[in-house]
Amino acid sequence: MMKRDQSLAERTADDILSMLNIEKRFSAGDRLPSENELANELGVSRTTLREAVRLLAAHQVLVTERGRGTFVRQDFHPSDAKLTLESMTPELIDVRDLFEMRLIFEPEAAYYAAQRATDAELERIRHYAELEEELIAKGEDRAEVEMAFHNSIATATHNSFIGELVPLIYRSIDRALRLSGDFPDIIANVVEDNRLLIEFLTRRNAEGARSAMRIHIIHAMDGLDNGVQTKGDYDGGTEEKNHL
Repeated sequence: MMKRDQSLAERTADDILSMLNIEKRFSAGDRLPSENELANELGVSRTTLREAVRLLAAHQVLVTERGRGTFVRQDFHPSDAKLTLESMTPELIDVRDLFEMRLIFEPEAAYYAAQRATDAELERIRHYAELEEELIAKGEDRAEVEMAFHNSIATATHNSFIGELVPLIYRSIDRALRLSGDFPDIIANVVEDNRLLIEFLTRRNAEGARSAMRIHIIHAMDGLDNGVQTKGDYDGGTEEKNHL
């Protein structure tokens, strides 16, 4: 496939990513300079800068808070200095490959979290699971909470590599599914799966936690397969935000 030329906004977004990944000027949670200051530094108009910020917000790198400014997301974890907007584009992501990566790493993350999590970390994991259950019941978007749930398990492993890798994989899948559209079957088993996982984590049953996480991911993969088949049979439909 021919590689298309980047727009000025996309190049500006890559320049901002370089500030995060290569220059290390900003870290997770940091506030970016004012719009005027950053536009002048990058040599672009404020309109172009706003579009670049919008692109990075869509890729879950930045977040804009009304009246406060633009911040690097708290859960932003740069994978390496080569990260660019093009490499983050959902069209280039094979969702099932990312699911398989989850199947390799996340059951082990649950295993070590069951052994190593502090009581406070277990309570945080439980809190996110309960909050996600409430959002599912209300039919509301739960992307942020779902990501926080899985990130909190990764953090509870007290393994820095897992703590960096799992959030990166999860954000990639989230972006890809937003592009791919409607996969309602993915959430069918989420509540029961999460409850089972929490039960094993609370009991410090590492083997059980590993199995519960594996089951959860396999359920999600089955939901993805069903969604892909449905999208192949029917053209159109209501676009909804469904997550893993």
